[in-house]
Amino acid sequence: MSTTSPSEEVPARSKRADAQRNRQTLLAAAAEVFVTSGVDAPIREIAAKAGVGMGTIYRHFPTRADLVVAVYRHQVEACAEAGPTLLANADSPLAALRQWVDLFIDFLVTKHGLANAMQSDSSGFDALHSYFIDRLVPVCAQLLDAAVEAGEITSGTDAQELMRGIGNLCVGRDSDPSRYDPRRLVDLLLRGLEQPRAT
Repeated sequence: MSTTSPSEEVPARSKRADAQRNRQTLLAAAAEVFVTSGVDAPIREIAAKAGVGMGTIYRHFPTRADLVVAVYRHQVEACAEAGPTLLANADSPLAALRQWVDLFIDFLVTKHGLANAMQSDSSGFDALHSYFIDRLVPVCAQLLDAAVEAGEITSGTDAQELMRGIGNLCVGRDSDPSRYDPRRLVDLLLRGLEQPRAT
């Protein structure tokens, strides 16, 4: 039998909810900084973006690898959840696909630094890659299927193949971020999927 009174349980739940919100805010800030400055960005830059002290970040994530992995998982979930929402709210399935691919590119920028941040933990990286495939390939497939059904793109594009192609186009950014824009090339790739317009 519990000796905790209801009035004690509510503040505990509230504290947990606040802590979870704070963690999500911190991860969103870290993801933004990683996209613009890379996974080696100073922790103080992330702390400033999140509006917290550096000690708060280290309390949640003792090492940079812990933070990068948490951001990776956070972005996978954000991408997975965004697919159905975009499909429901965008002007068309193709518009939803384009918006989702834009989020996916932001995620890939973070993902490319993950292996270096994790260094020798290849098994951990492999597990995260499997998690990424399991969560995101079905979402991409749903968006592709909807665009095909709407007559906006040609059929026959495999979701995992498309995601890999986008990933390969994003790799060039690592060596020349100021001159190489993967979004322009990904836009060309997506245009290639579109159904030819009747003349």
